[in-house]
Amino acid sequence: MSAIVEDKKKYLGSLLFLAALIGATFYVFLKGNDLGALMATVRAVNPVWLLAAVASMFLYIASEATSIKIVLGSLGRKLPFLRCYKYSFIGFYYSSITPSASGGQPMQLYHMKKDGVNLSHSSLTILILISVYQVVQLGYALVTFLLRPQFVGKNAGGIWVLLLYGVVINVILLGVILTAVFSQNLARRMVRWGVRVLHKLHILKDPQKLLDSVDEQISEYRDGAKYLRQKPGILLGVLLATIFQLSFTYLVPYFVYRAFGFTQFGMVEVLAMQAILALAVGSLPLPGAVGASEGGFMTLFKIFFPTAALLPAMMLSRGISFYLMLLISGGVAIFAQLGTIRRAVGPAAKPSSSRDCCGH
Repeated sequence: MSAIVEDKKKYLGSLLFLAALIGATFYVFLKGNDLGALMATVRAVNPVWLLAAVASMFLYIASEATSIKIVLGSLGRKLPFLRCYKYSFIGFYYSSITPSASGGQPMQLYHMKKDGVNLSHSSLTILILISVYQVVQLGYALVTFLLRPQFVGKNAGGIWVLLLYGVVINVILLGVILTAVFSQNLARRMVRWGVRVLHKLHILKDPQKLLDSVDEQISEYRDGAKYLRQKPGILLGVLLATIFQLSFTYLVPYFVYRAFGFTQFGMVEVLAMQAILALAVGSLPLPGAVGASEGGFMTLFKIFFPTAALLPAMMLSRGISFYLMLLISGGVAIFAQLGTIRRAVGPAAKPSSSRDCCGH
């Protein structure tokens, strides 16, 4: 019971922090601007392209749901697609309200367990999705850079510190995953060394608890790698679904760009800038990367939009890719939680019927 209370307090605290962060972000960017003129600019854009952007975000959610369905299906759990869609929405919501997107996967595991999915199966599913996502995110940014090296090099300099941070964090995470997959002993030695350093610096108070948790995680990575070697088709399916997943969310700024009637730059240039921005801010310890994403957009996308259209474009792009989906996924998460509560209460209500009381 105490753990549930602690979780509720943690998520409530995250929501309050997110609300404060959103308020501060809107204040900074809207201060001194003519709101009437901004709204007039927004109303003048082509709604068809905006609908395409909204549809793209629903396809983003659907792509992760496809990955979940592929892996669980290979493990013998043939779940309806809508249920997998629910898990994807839940992951989006809790990842959005927690720093470094740390709350999404635990809540997905929680709801899968409540739906009767074996914990070992759900853990393996989430593990595969996380690992593939890290690889694809790095690879996507690299490929788009190689396709337009001069363009990216010239226009991405404004966030080079954040980009360097994002690359380093993602490379470290990928290195840890690969080390855990190919050498458990080396991974454990590296972790123990890091934990000792953190403990000596008085940053870590309970080293043994962390070591136990990491040991368990390393074993899961090893088991996951063994499973994928036995069924390489599963990896290919998740890889393709994840490429589509990132493509759909990276396309939102492009659709907003076209909604304003601009055609000077092509899809690849816009995708490249969004891939760089996502890599730069995705690992920051901010819920939903709020503030950093908006600021990064204003820095990187000024090449695409004239000054008068830049702020409205940022509002539309982030409004669709984050704030709108946050509201929708939050609604899904609430209904999912209510469904879980009803199922928990349901069995207790059964004995009240005369049939059950009589033992028939």
